[in-house]
Amino acid sequence: MQICKRVVNMPKIDKNLKNMELNKKQLERQDFVDNSIFELLQSLNPTDKSFDWDIEMIANIRDEIQYYIIEKVNCSEQEFYPYIEE
Repeated sequence: MQICKRVVNMPKIDKNLKNMELNKKQLERQDFVDNSIFELLQSLNPTDKSFDWDIEMIANIRDEIQYYIIEKVNCSEQEFYPYIEE
C-alpha cells in the first residue's frame, strides 16, 4: 500500500499576513485526511487489485465527505481540510 507523506521544514508565518503557505500542522491534517481516504478505499476493495495513489479520485471523495462532516459536526472547511485562502 502506497501512502503519501510530505516532508516539511517551513519557517514561521507572520500571523498579521494572509496565509501564504500552509503550516506543518495544516499539512499534516491534509496528509491525514488524504491517507485515511486512500486506506478506506483499499480496505473496502473486494478484489486483489490495489488502487494506485490518485489524488484526483481522493479529492472527489474528500469533497463528498467534507460536505457531510461540515453539515453534521458543524466544523469549518479549514478545520476539516486546510487550504490557502485567496
